[in-house]
Amino acid sequence: MHTAARYLILVLVVVFALHSILSFTHEGYGEATSLSKIASKIPWGNKEYPIPGADIAVGGPVSSPTTGTAASPLERRANATILMLARNSDVDSAIRSVRELEDKFNSKFQYPWTFLNEEPFSDEFKTRVSNVISGPVEFGLIPREHWYQPEWVDEAKATAGRDKMVQDNIIYGGSVSYRNMCRFNSGFFFRHPIVERYRWYWRVEPDVHFHCDTSYDPFLYMEDNNKVYGFTITMYEYHATIPSLWDTVKKFTAENPQYVVEGNAMNYMSDDGGKSYNLCHFWSNFEIADMDFWRSEAYMKYFEYLDQTGGFYYERWGDAPVHSIGAALFAKKEQIHFFDDIGYEHNPYTHCPKGAGLWKHGHCSCNPERSFDYDGYSCMRQWDRIWQ
Repeated sequence: MHTAARYLILVLVVVFALHSILSFTHEGYGEATSLSKIASKIPWGNKEYPIPGADIAVGGPVSSPTTGTAASPLERRANATILMLARNSDVDSAIRSVRELEDKFNSKFQYPWTFLNEEPFSDEFKTRVSNVISGPVEFGLIPREHWYQPEWVDEAKATAGRDKMVQDNIIYGGSVSYRNMCRFNSGFFFRHPIVERYRWYWRVEPDVHFHCDTSYDPFLYMEDNNKVYGFTITMYEYHATIPSLWDTVKKFTAENPQYVVEGNAMNYMSDDGGKSYNLCHFWSNFEIADMDFWRSEAYMKYFEYLDQTGGFYYERWGDAPVHSIGAALFAKKEQIHFFDDIGYEHNPYTHCPKGAGLWKHGHCSCNPERSFDYDGYSCMRQWDRIWQ
């Protein structure tokens, strides 16, 4: 062998030996000189492959946003928080909900969590919940005037209403605290000192389940597409809990017609052009919504009008029909979004994605055949019909 060739081989052997030693003894060197690192610098080593489901069509009443090949989740963020109303006794079920949403969505986006309670949170609650959250977290005390039954409510009348509901076996019929919660969620949560800093919220409750990966940002989807309210489940309300609600709403709209938006979703909740209420509402234990909409003049005037009647306490008006009616009347129907791709469960009801490719793309664990969407008690057909 030629002398020069022998020297060249010797040099290569020495270089390879040094490279091997440094790769094993210096982690940074090994990473920087790995084949995958080198390949990433070469044009053909940087190819982006389409994400499954990225070609799902957007548009129509029940279509879902595509994930596409979006930029890094942290490059752009909405002014948003994930919101939970909970008590100290809810700690275990709250952690289950938080853990699932962190795993399915928020570990990638790290939106702040906000927890509210009418009593101070215990150290145990704060420590255990914080331990499973990837981003910032705050714990807030609800102001007394936002929570408790106002003094102007006729207690004798309220007691009589509760007693009647107990006799009729209506769920939470005798509970004052449940009524406090419904009133708070209807008109006060978005005015809490912590929450008022944000525009968007994702409402989460203890002991709910998320069955699919959410790889895009629903807040930015809502913001970019001029949406104000998002839901996953729609159903009928118990008429016995809201016997005078619709008549009260009609009185308000008759006195304030300027707040009712043209092109609204009235026909989702009324089968006769607004004369009567068909009891359909969005199940508000899941909501992704714009709090500036709740803070608007139209909604605030509407809530104050309802509140002054005492219906939250004389009857048992829930925040779900109150929110739903407000969204359906004061927003265009296109501003309300059905999140078909978010698999969600609040016992005993589950929404499981059925749209083309959504179940597979979200790696969903739920059974689409058991989705509540077109169950006999569901209002999904009423939602569909307003788009026909």
